[in-house]
Amino acid sequence: MGSAAGSDTVRQWRQAGATVAAGPGRIPMRRVTYSMNTSLDGYIVGPDGRFDWTAPDEEVFRFTTDEVRQLGVYLLGRRLYETMLYWETVEQHPSLGFSTREWAALWRSLPKVVFSTTLSAVEGNARLASGSLAEEIGRLRAGPGTGDIAIGGAGLAAEAASAGLIDEYRTKVHPVLVGGGVPFFPRDERRVDLALVETRVFASSIVHLRYRVVRDAGTGRS
Repeated sequence: MGSAAGSDTVRQWRQAGATVAAGPGRIPMRRVTYSMNTSLDGYIVGPDGRFDWTAPDEEVFRFTTDEVRQLGVYLLGRRLYETMLYWETVEQHPSLGFSTREWAALWRSLPKVVFSTTLSAVEGNARLASGSLAEEIGRLRAGPGTGDIAIGGAGLAAEAASAGLIDEYRTKVHPVLVGGGVPFFPRDERRVDLALVETRVFASSIVHLRYRVVRDAGTGRS
């Protein structure tokens, strides 16, 4: 999927300055965000494949729900898509509380783009990607939609990071060390400078961190 058109999309995006804040004569651009729960040592899944330690309490759950409201579209790979299929029907369960049903309804209505070489069809308000990640992001930026363009999953995020497409990293750091597994940050030798935008400490000792990628004003490169 790494076509010349995809390279052109990345180049045009970088040259645009990769800045979201509107300035004189500049059109605000939709942010590309990467947000996951992580352990203190930087993993989203432990070496045993478990992530039960990411279960939120009510305070964190409400905060996460408010974050989802800001999204315009969610980009994800097959594995995360299949994991999240649970939320397509869970709101019909009579024993669930209001906040859980509310989150499920938000997730179901959120447009999704699934990147997969094995799936032939997807369910709900989702579609299969028809181009590379850079091409899809370019089309979403050029289209009429609003809200952040969220990326879910380490594999897809690594591809976006290597192309310089991520504007913000957002993580909820849990008070646990898992010792290995799937890392949140892509393993890239390239330096990326970040600016702290927001932080919040929850009663459960989970810490929300939001960082903006600092780019060169002339080249748009991080």
